[in-house]
Amino acid sequence: MSFKIGVDGGGTKTECILVDASGAIVARHLAPGCNPNVVGPDQARLIVTDALCALTASLTSGSSASRAAQVATTQLYMSGAPGFWQEFAAALTDFGRVSTAPDSLPTLELATHGRPGLVIHAGTGSFVAARAPDGTVHYAGGTGWRFGDPGSGYELGRRAISRALLELQGWLPPSRLGPTVRDHTQLGDAADARAVTRYFYAHAEPNRVIAALAPSILRLAAEGDHTAHQVLIESASELLDLATRVATKLFPGTALDSVPTGLSGALLTNPIVAAALAPRTPLPLAAITDAPIEGVRRLLIRS
Repeated sequence: MSFKIGVDGGGTKTECILVDASGAIVARHLAPGCNPNVVGPDQARLIVTDALCALTASLTSGSSASRAAQVATTQLYMSGAPGFWQEFAAALTDFGRVSTAPDSLPTLELATHGRPGLVIHAGTGSFVAARAPDGTVHYAGGTGWRFGDPGSGYELGRRAISRALLELQGWLPPSRLGPTVRDHTQLGDAADARAVTRYFYAHAEPNRVIAALAPSILRLAAEGDHTAHQVLIESASELLDLATRVATKLFPGTALDSVPTGLSGALLTNPIVAAALAPRTPLPLAAITDAPIEGVRRLLIRS
């Protein structure tokens, strides 16, 4: 029997599936994030190679050649530098015909089912992906945590910290953001704005620890905190504005309310955020409930 492998490689996790000729998943493997911009190129190669070997270990106890005979194709949908993954794919052996594509493509597949439309994603990072009427695929944003990634977990945490520091300095009215950010640092109730600032600047993984604030901001907004709600909507709205610009350019002369548009990621599919964004755009926003790996599976079936 011939099998196909699909990989969804992001900054947080690397998820692999093995599917049979009918498209049914016969094996799964979960590994740490493999974005080379985050973990480094050597570690990224090691994570994905080990994950592929673990995924196919159940195929046969024979040689790598016998394993390779059973794997027809491997499709890598990866975050990070495309050139790095193209080189990795070219050097990969024993996993059939190997191809690479951005990790945005599976999410776009879930939103549009291979047809023209958009997906707006906000997780640890953010991006807008679109398939134009002529079938070409386009990508906007996704420039990484250092440059903003509006709507992302990192950007939400950054905005919350910025507001909280001004509160701790006494320049803005106090809200629950100040204590929440201070608690996140575990510095104690006496920590002032300078101590909190030093904590984030000195942390070995600032992007991770800042993004880890996002669930707390969502919780505060759900509990009715106005300041947290404002920070949340301001961050998500910037990403929505980008999506509207992309749709206007790719679908000229088309009513935007007829362009399928999916919302992906815990931030955008949060009911509070989705409800607040809907009146701000003509795009027909629809939450995606399937995980990106399901998009990978569908792409494997269509290939």
